[in-house]
Amino acid sequence: MDHNCHNGFSFFTILLFIGFLSTRVYSIQFDLQSGHTKCIAEDIKSNAMTVGKYHIVNPTEGSPLPDSHKVTVRVTSSYGNNYHYSDHVQSGQFAFQTAEAGDYMACFFAADHNPAVTLTVDFDWKSGVAAKDWSNVAKKGSVEVRLKPMFT
Repeated sequence: MDHNCHNGFSFFTILLFIGFLSTRVYSIQFDLQSGHTKCIAEDIKSNAMTVGKYHIVNPTEGSPLPDSHKVTVRVTSSYGNNYHYSDHVQSGQFAFQTAEAGDYMACFFAADHNPAVTLTVDFDWKSGVAAKDWSNVAKKGSVEVRLKPMFT
């Protein structure tokens, strides 16, 4: 039995497992009542790419969203650094590379309305390997992967 092949396979399996651990993908839909805030926190490593995209789900398909269906969105780190801010929008996106490890929080606020309205927000948040745009890389040519041994 060739032990080098077996060790290479085990190393590759461990490397893939570590890669999946550093990848996070959230795709959620949540309700937000006017006058309220909802926050979603994500623990992200330093020097990691993170991207997010959000939009208000239209309650009546085929017609424009009512003016009441807008949110204010802020993404901050646990150190108080602001990474994204949009005021009174129906959709948006953000992308940044983290400077420090820790909790990053995306908060959605719906302005107060009388009578109260409930908004449905569709939110995708990816970090790590999942945040990379691999389709653009594939169009530019081949992808080169180099494996380095963890122990020498």
